[in-house]
Amino acid sequence: MAGNAATPGVSVTQRLLAVVAAFDDRHRALTLTDLARRAGLAVPTVHRLVGELVGGGALERRDDGRYVVGRLLWQAGLLAPVQGRLTEVAEPFVSDVYAATLATVHLAVRDGDQVLYLHRLAGRASVPIVSTVGSRLPMHCTGVGKVLLAHAPQEVRESVLASLRRVTPRTITSRRVLEDQLERVRREGVAMTAEEMSLGACSLAVPVVQSSDDTVAAALGVVVPTLKRDRQRLIGALQVAARGIGRLL
Repeated sequence: MAGNAATPGVSVTQRLLAVVAAFDDRHRALTLTDLARRAGLAVPTVHRLVGELVGGGALERRDDGRYVVGRLLWQAGLLAPVQGRLTEVAEPFVSDVYAATLATVHLAVRDGDQVLYLHRLAGRASVPIVSTVGSRLPMHCTGVGKVLLAHAPQEVRESVLASLRRVTPRTITSRRVLEDQLERVRREGVAMTAEEMSLGACSLAVPVVQSSDDTVAAALGVVVPTLKRDRQRLIGALQVAARGIGRLL
């Protein structure tokens, strides 16, 4: 048995990774039983592993007995080449867009066939939305997602277009309609949604293009209550910021 694991062929490292992978944007605080279930491991095994992770600062145990990601993992995540560098470069530009628009501002990248939100800036007057830093949302019904989907590899687009889930009554689930939108995004450099992810929330987004090789490294977007006014001003603020980020990348 690898690493004296209870399950043949499963090493200690694999079990530790399974415990860490049990956390995601919808499961930020887990009991020991929840951790064992989501990791597919026995409770006594998880209890021992969690004790080591807490001792090393990778996890933290809250007063209610549930476990959350610790400072060690958080700091390590910031060192990831794409996320860390991109967030560091983009932060002042995201602040500029927020100052100019007072809208919720997002910086996001593609993670498989989903959108991963790296940075978010919002104020008390911003539109309430479901995204948070570190969360993953569908690409077909978010502004930043449509930008990233438009520039994603063909196999990723095919995977997403094959299963367009309805999130709100206004979510686009027609493959033909979405394909036309993605072509327009590639041609015009702007994506938009109208209450497709959350009712009462519309979005505009543009690509962040690395000046060194013209690849789309991320998407920058804003969320507003309506697109009936100030659309060009919002797009202008996003494009100026995206160009600045792209030059520094």
